[in-house]
Amino acid sequence: MTTVLSIITLFFIVAAILPHIPCQHWLIRVWEFPRLQQAFILLVLTLVWTYWYIETPLLALCMQAGAVCALLYQLAWVIPYTPFWRTEVNQVPATDDDRTISILTSNVLMTNDNYDALINLTRQRKPDILVTLESNKDWEQALSVLHDDYPYRLSCPLENLYGMHLYSRRPFGNEKIRFIIEDDVPSMEIWQEMAGTQVKIHFVHPKPPSPTENKSAGPRDKELTRVGKEMAKLKHPAIVTGDLNDVAWSPTTRKFRKISGMLDPRRGRGFFNTFHADYPLLRWPLDHVFHTEHFELVKIERMPTVGSDHFPLLTTLRLKNNPSVEQA
Repeated sequence: MTTVLSIITLFFIVAAILPHIPCQHWLIRVWEFPRLQQAFILLVLTLVWTYWYIETPLLALCMQAGAVCALLYQLAWVIPYTPFWRTEVNQVPATDDDRTISILTSNVLMTNDNYDALINLTRQRKPDILVTLESNKDWEQALSVLHDDYPYRLSCPLENLYGMHLYSRRPFGNEKIRFIIEDDVPSMEIWQEMAGTQVKIHFVHPKPPSPTENKSAGPRDKELTRVGKEMAKLKHPAIVTGDLNDVAWSPTTRKFRKISGMLDPRRGRGFFNTFHADYPLLRWPLDHVFHTEHFELVKIERMPTVGSDHFPLLTTLRLKNNPSVEQA
């Protein structure tokens, strides 16, 4: 029994640092995602080893020490996304003016045909912008009932799980559909005026490292790095949102934030896990909203399920009266 327990403990100790090996294969990088789940397992293993102190005190002590170190290391990655950490974005009351923008991001799951759930949610919450990911021609046709409320649109329907549609109540310009790294993975960018200020909004959905998508995390990492560098060069307010197929605490997303200088409104507030909608014990934050220091947070909410494997994410931001003032 102690042999099996030792193997399990050593596995989760190694898994804690495995993503930092300079390898982009999905078998390595996938361990970036379930850090919270691994922390819980390590806590259980720490307690279980207490039972074996009498029979194998030295082994139990070594294994328990290793499990505690791995547990603390895992918690160090995820704790910034809990209320125990300081926030990096101020929260302000809602205002009904053109300084406020609400964005509903929804990975709809292409094979999901529960169109009415997203339509009803959109009509209920009335976001300024709705962006759908994995949307194909069927979704495009189903969501056409929203055209009167969202007269400004950009569409890229695809049948490969990477289609994208943008619906906006407000006019936008300089819109682009780009294939930054991979020829079958689009991103969108627009410029939209808020209170006389031009704001750039970028929507992304790179492929994840997985056995059914990209076996390497390389293309995803390159796309996020490229977008981060572009954001760093901007002098205007900017927002980046979408399904990054990456967790908020991963080295890749942390690198994106460092390069771009963008802020994460979830820090100090919560995980806002959006995937997987069907498995409560296997959830992590894949859908994100980042923004420059020109914005403050009004509210960020995980929405009810719309039949997809992702929960939609609704984020409301407010442009500062003096955009040059830094966050407290």
